[in-house]
Amino acid sequence: MDPSFFDITSSIGGKRWRMRLVDDRGALAIAQRLNLPEVLGRVLSARGVAVEDAESFLNPKIRDLLPDPLHLLDMDKAIARIISAIEGGEKIGVFADYDVDGACSASILTRFLSEIGREVTVYVPDRVIEGYGPNSAALMKLKDEGVTLVLTVDCGTTAFEPLGAAAKNGLDVIVIDHHVAEPLLPDAVAIVNPNRFDETSAVGQLCAAGVVFLLVVALNRELRERFWYEEGHNEPDLMAWVDLVALATVADVVKLTGVNRALVKNGLSVMAKRENHGIAALANIVDLNQKPEAWHLGFLLGPRVNAGGRVGEPGLGVRLLTTTDPGEAATLAAQLEKYNSERREIEAAVLASAMAQAERQAVADSPLIVVAAEGWHPGVIGIVAARIKDTFNRPTCVISLEKGLGKGSGRSVRGVELGPAIIAAQQADYLINGGGHAMAAGFTLLEERINGFTEFLADHISGQLGGRVLVPELGVDGALSVEGANLDLIEILDKAGPYGAGNPRPRFVLTSVKVLSPKSVGVDHVSCFLGAPESSARIRAISFRSLGKPIGEALMNGRGASLHVAGYLNVNDWQGEKKPQFVIEDVARLL
Repeated sequence: MDPSFFDITSSIGGKRWRMRLVDDRGALAIAQRLNLPEVLGRVLSARGVAVEDAESFLNPKIRDLLPDPLHLLDMDKAIARIISAIEGGEKIGVFADYDVDGACSASILTRFLSEIGREVTVYVPDRVIEGYGPNSAALMKLKDEGVTLVLTVDCGTTAFEPLGAAAKNGLDVIVIDHHVAEPLLPDAVAIVNPNRFDETSAVGQLCAAGVVFLLVVALNRELRERFWYEEGHNEPDLMAWVDLVALATVADVVKLTGVNRALVKNGLSVMAKRENHGIAALANIVDLNQKPEAWHLGFLLGPRVNAGGRVGEPGLGVRLLTTTDPGEAATLAAQLEKYNSERREIEAAVLASAMAQAERQAVADSPLIVVAAEGWHPGVIGIVAARIKDTFNRPTCVISLEKGLGKGSGRSVRGVELGPAIIAAQQADYLINGGGHAMAAGFTLLEERINGFTEFLADHISGQLGGRVLVPELGVDGALSVEGANLDLIEILDKAGPYGAGNPRPRFVLTSVKVLSPKSVGVDHVSCFLGAPESSARIRAISFRSLGKPIGEALMNGRGASLHVAGYLNVNDWQGEKKPQFVIEDVARLL
């Protein structure tokens, strides 16, 4: 095990602080080769960036990193069938998942097909009534409406029975997905998924919207080669929709590495132009009046797009992101904001109940936490699972029960791939259905199978760990003085963004700082100033959702005390005046 940073093995937040950088020579080589500040070289090296890849990492270009779409299995079959439908004037249906990735995927397809003059019908299932993925009744409804080809987006890879029923009834289905697959695939015209069991693609980190973007790139190229656009049809500007890919990529918490970095970085630039009326309306709702960053997508925009599928109307997100009417966009954004407020209230109640169960389980030596209860709203169980996972650093599954049937959502931690474990549980007949990717999964099971499922999952995860113990860790990029925590440093660090999964935001430790003027702000946040140990320098700081918890209590009761404080820098833009701010994530006492 690597040495602990500053010998912090158990902080006030219960974490071991770990130095992210393991190769000082690599960091120095990057800084010297590209003439960069040493701190930026250290950040890049700590994220596994090699010297020869550093330039591309800092300046990712879609044209350099986007692979040929036809390298994916079944992409050629999908293109051939869709082109046939386009040329034949068939009515095309899009069956989308109810989350941000599904909404963005459906919006990209709808915009593409509409711009080339073809009719498309979008269907988004009700999370509570229909559950995740295609169902036979919905597919047959689309067929009855005249749809002859259905594209499922962000779902469908494990939908054996519904897709089998569609095939028997003469309805063609193409699956466009990114979730982990089983060796056996359902009956479909094509299954385009970089995470198919038999796939060798190197872009498995793509979200569904990323795969859909590859699809429309291939479709556009094929239509151009068939002289479609020389026959009076408009050629879409595909790059205008990269903002949708960026939103889905960040919200789905897939890795911001490789082509994903290029898609998100360019997507943020497109988003800043506010040409998508739906995204612009959401930005207005949340008072986002600066150039968007990745965290805005993940914490401000994404949850609101998600809100319709969680507690409201499942199709609202697609409608918002697809509309070309600014007035309609404003109305839809306001409705989603209302649903998001309802979601927060429901989430708080479910979290309190689920956390009580989780705390009892956390004292055991099981490698995971599984909680279940009647009446928990299935629209918030994924968020609740994430909160519990963050609290106890264990893979967590939260199950909502109703009349003997459980709908579950799981979130995982670094080092444990949950999606494959859920698929294994389904293959072992503990689940009715289930799927996901490394860090998140969903499933359905009978209430009577919960104990067996929990034991199976614990064994599977223990096998993955191979005897390793899940110790809560906080990765740190280095120590920082209060004087050095300035706007210039923030600007330097921004060069390695966008930050997110797979490319974590740089985290530093302000050492031996004094806590000054602590106070509670908002509902449960703690604000204070952190003073330098040997000068009058100080920086404004905030600790989110910590009031009444160990970190918040240490700050509130630590007036004048010296602490090591871990967190990250951002810009506090108040009334046009920009100042650095330190966001506190953990605190440790001086040894």
